[in-house]
Amino acid sequence: MNPISGNPQSINARIGAIIRVTSGNFLEQFDFFLCGFYATYIAHTFFPASSEFASLMMTFAVFGAGFLMRPIGAVVLGAYIDKVGRRKGLIVTLSIMAAGTFLIVLIPSYERIGLWAPLLVLMGRLLQGFSAGAELGGVSVYLAEIATPGRKGFYTSWQSGSQQVAIMVAAALGFALNAWLDEAAIQDWGWRIPFLLGCLIVPFIFLLRRKLEETAEFNARRTHPEISQVCRTLLDNWQIVVSGMLMVAMTTTAFYLITVYAPTFGKKVLLLSTSDSLLVTLLVAVSNFIWLPLGGLLSDRIGRKPVLVTMALVAILTSYPALSLLAAAPSFSLMLAVLLWLSFIYGMYNGAMIPSLTEIMPVEVRVAGFSLAYSLATALFGGFTPAMSTALIEVTGDKAAPGLWMSFAAVCALLATLFLYRRSSLPQPSANKTYG
Repeated sequence: MNPISGNPQSINARIGAIIRVTSGNFLEQFDFFLCGFYATYIAHTFFPASSEFASLMMTFAVFGAGFLMRPIGAVVLGAYIDKVGRRKGLIVTLSIMAAGTFLIVLIPSYERIGLWAPLLVLMGRLLQGFSAGAELGGVSVYLAEIATPGRKGFYTSWQSGSQQVAIMVAAALGFALNAWLDEAAIQDWGWRIPFLLGCLIVPFIFLLRRKLEETAEFNARRTHPEISQVCRTLLDNWQIVVSGMLMVAMTTTAFYLITVYAPTFGKKVLLLSTSDSLLVTLLVAVSNFIWLPLGGLLSDRIGRKPVLVTMALVAILTSYPALSLLAAAPSFSLMLAVLLWLSFIYGMYNGAMIPSLTEIMPVEVRVAGFSLAYSLATALFGGFTPAMSTALIEVTGDKAAPGLWMSFAAVCALLATLFLYRRSSLPQPSANKTYG
């Protein structure tokens, strides 16, 4: 099997490589979005409680628990990918992710098997979180390593772009399901249909991944570190990992706020219809898909730092005011306008942040370092955004409170970016440099 090099190839060959490597990202985000959108139905099926708030919080807590496994998966599976190669490692992460997805789909309700139901859901989420810990990093690094000179931001943007396609498909399925079945049927069994469809595409994704070629950059390395060496290198570079985590905090918080949590926010907080909430989410995914590559291209042209700093400042200044405007006069059109604005912030920032994260990590532990930084941010910020948003609204009585959480994440990202890009010992990512 011929390795993929950094030299120009045919457009079809490069598109094929991007599709093969991002297919697992599609499955991951497809399932995660469904967990967020059908949270109320999952709560009813597996987590019955005395109050709707308690039931929903238990569901979001289990949803977030999967993210706590990501740092472990980042180190273990990330080190494995850095040792055996991108292709073999990404097939392993897909296998574990598929196992967790199948488990959740097949679990009977709480009424049928009692406490085994929530325990098995938790196990499925932990498996998904463990695999996802290295999946995103492995895909991002793969795209960075096959990118043509001066186009790393554009290439890596398709890692997040594939997630937006997953959201479009999931939202469209939900919209169709809502039109086809009544509320009682969806709550009883209909919510499982999109999850089942996700399972049916797993064999096709495996076929795509099996045809994936190894990158020339990985094959060119003479040595590959053992897991003990990976851990030691990560500890030696803890400041880069922690700063990278804080950079990711903004992107993961914004993403889960405007996609996974948005349908629940629209239905339960703003009291909009299910169809309206789904349609807004679908359009937000389309918007994300447009802005992500543009953010990557802009960072290729003018450098990562200007884009990262500008978009973090915009998020700090506008997130809470935008959601306050929506909370004061909730409507379909205003929810769409506000979330499209947040989508612009997310897409432009993330388009620059992903290539930056691949560039600042030590080359010998690039996947493990990227994955650990991203997983820690997702575990501490993004994964618990639905639960944090629900809790903030409940405690403060302010329906715009999720905007404060996003602003806090943006402050963390801004400080981390300024810290990383002032250190003379770190490379300064820009369109004119290639690292590793």
